[in-house]
Amino acid sequence: MIVQLETPSIDTPQGTQQPQTSIVGMVQVFTNSSSAPDPQPERKFFTNVLAQALRIAQQGPKVLVVQFLKGGINQGSQHPTRLGQNLDWLRCNLQRDITGNMIGIVTENIAENVTENMTDRGAESGEITPEEQSSVAELWQHTQGLVDRGEYALVILDELSLAMNLGLIPEDQVLEFLNQRPPAIDIIFTGAAMPQGILNIADQVTKIRRSHYF
Repeated sequence: MIVQLETPSIDTPQGTQQPQTSIVGMVQVFTNSSSAPDPQPERKFFTNVLAQALRIAQQGPKVLVVQFLKGGINQGSQHPTRLGQNLDWLRCNLQRDITGNMIGIVTENIAENVTENMTDRGAESGEITPEEQSSVAELWQHTQGLVDRGEYALVILDELSLAMNLGLIPEDQVLEFLNQRPPAIDIIFTGAAMPQGILNIADQVTKIRRSHYF
């Protein structure tokens, strides 16, 4: 005996359309605690965020990871690294760590609510050269272009927070980028010294702190 199953139709008034649900991406922040007893948080890339990126990429959507202050040989926007089919990884075209000991100064300024032009201080101390400033700015512009195309479902911005605090990328540009991005894209910020403006606009903020100190 053959049984034919029919899907019942839902009658809608003539001239009306079925409501469409739009996907709205989230802005998430993963940062270190910058209060006692951990006044100077470590620089690290959060392994749980990386696991999330790998899981999403394995499921099909494209993921972009951008590390603004970690460089190396043959890095930069023209030399992306692809992990699997759906995860692209970009690093800044830097030959060294440009932050030096300035992360401590940045976190102290945040704790004391002090505004300081870190780029000027870096230039005076020889920490940041014009070429290095240009490399960070170029990667930021390239990242914005990739996001505007809407090819990625998830974009991870690692240590963009420190680049902002060092005066390499204006905070108002980042906030405008978040407001103007394609609405379905999820953005994750990772890194220490997260600016208050980013914390205010984020949908979710996770602060990591040590449970034991030796």
